[in-house]
Amino acid sequence: MNILAVTSCPSGVAHTYMAAEALENAFKKNGHNIKVETQGSIGMENEIKKSEIEKADYVILTKDVAILREERFKGKPIVRVAVADAIKKADGIVKKLESHYESKGK
Repeated sequence: MNILAVTSCPSGVAHTYMAAEALENAFKKNGHNIKVETQGSIGMENEIKKSEIEKADYVILTKDVAILREERFKGKPIVRVAVADAIKKADGIVKKLESHYESKGK
């Protein structure tokens, strides 16, 4: 699977980056491609490109605060998760998306 994610938290510091790292580790460990954009206190980092959006199977967005420029993901399957779940339950998120992906016959 090709996964994109955007993480952000209310303070824009630690949890934004912890969520990004947890998602990256979990998806890569299971053989998937993932790119995570962070929207923290220092702005957008690792910004997702239009060409990457076109190839994405799913987009994961944290839901604790509004994601900037979310409209660029229109038409893509979006999964919204809490920052805490991205940190603590990243493996479960992988399994859920794998199950959904397989059920669509991909």
